[in-house]
Amino acid sequence: MHVYAPGKLFLMGEYAVLDGGDAIVAAVNHGVYCHVQSGEGATTPTGDTRFVDAALAAISAPTRNYQFGVWNPVDVPHKVGLGGSAAACVAAIAAGRLAQDQKMGDDDLVTAIQVHHTVQGSGSGRDVMASYYGGVHRYSSTSQQAIDTPSLSIIHSGKSAQTAPRVSQYRSLHNRDAFVQEAAMLVDQFEESPVRALEEYGRLVEHMAQDAGFSYLTAAHERIRSLARRYGGAAKPSGAGGGDIAVALIPEEEARLAFIAACRSENLLDLPVEISRGVHWEFPNA
Repeated sequence: MHVYAPGKLFLMGEYAVLDGGDAIVAAVNHGVYCHVQSGEGATTPTGDTRFVDAALAAISAPTRNYQFGVWNPVDVPHKVGLGGSAAACVAAIAAGRLAQDQKMGDDDLVTAIQVHHTVQGSGSGRDVMASYYGGVHRYSSTSQQAIDTPSLSIIHSGKSAQTAPRVSQYRSLHNRDAFVQEAAMLVDQFEESPVRALEEYGRLVEHMAQDAGFSYLTAAHERIRSLARRYGGAAKPSGAGGGDIAVALIPEEEARLAFIAACRSENLLDLPVEISRGVHWEFPNA
């Protein structure tokens, strides 16, 4: 039995979700797989089994050999920042349920969010929700709404980043109300004016990060943003910033391909991933 849980791509809502704001998140076909067979124990490529052990234990998963790995790996030397730990929790719970001849349900999604938050020590749960539901959705803390988007381009900044220190700096801000309110307005505008909303959200987080005293835009992110503008679109870091990936919206397909070529010419690599359905599985020998 093989289980596949997609990774996530934040379009809008970063940081504000930590104060209850909505987020627009895409599920992408770069995530975590779990092969389940007879035996016992759980293994991961890095040897870190904290997330999967906790997820399996939370549902009293039966004894099996749970082998986790990277689903659809991308050829970059750094962490890409597409939500591997969240996908691991979803994959583990789905695998544990299937090993009991059951299917993962909404109650298990709540468990996956709780497990991920407990092990990681923070998080909004929107990445877990994206891995469960798939597609592109606007998420609140309790609901989701599917939305349409133009074609997305994902560009790697060339360096990895750590989320936790930036989250701590954000939480150190005493008055975040104005940021959260403006974030909510921009999320509301996304479906009607996605390029403008994406551009403005990046600027909003950039200013907040300056106030909080942490780095958000790297030189590579600034260059990606500049190139996106040149080709009639917008780009911003996806997630906490400081490295990892940028998401770009270029409405015209010819311009989007030219943007990708321009990024490649400057050694800014596009990640060949696509929007994915939610957690799913197959039985190869069935």
